[in-house]
Amino acid sequence: MNEMYSLGLSIHSVVALATLGVIFMNLFLLISNNDLKQYKRLHSIVLWPLTFSVLGIVIFTGITMMAAKHLDFSLSNIIMILITIIYIVLEAKRVKSLKYLSDTKEHAFNAYKPMARTILQIEFILILILSLGMWFL
Repeated sequence: MNEMYSLGLSIHSVVALATLGVIFMNLFLLISNNDLKQYKRLHSIVLWPLTFSVLGIVIFTGITMMAAKHLDFSLSNIIMILITIIYIVLEAKRVKSLKYLSDTKEHAFNAYKPMARTILQIEFILILILSLGMWFL
């Protein structure tokens, strides 16, 4: 049982690090891209599924480890759950605003970029703080 829990913890921490990489990749592609249609296509084919797949793995391993600990809620577990909910809400807001962004308007992508950059930076900081707390506390 201890081996399973330590493996789950290892997978959980590695995928948390992968989440940071996915957020950084989203931020980099947002900043480097200037064509809205190309960015929307890239986002819908690669970034959106990758983001939510990694998030799903983090949530699944977290739930599995919580079950292994017999649903023993500690302060760090509650903070992880709250940050995950905040992450999901922010990501849904960013994806929804991109979905309804008009391709015909000239400066629509330039108006979207600062809001999306701010959301991605907040997500990065939240996940980084959470990961550092998980690894060092």
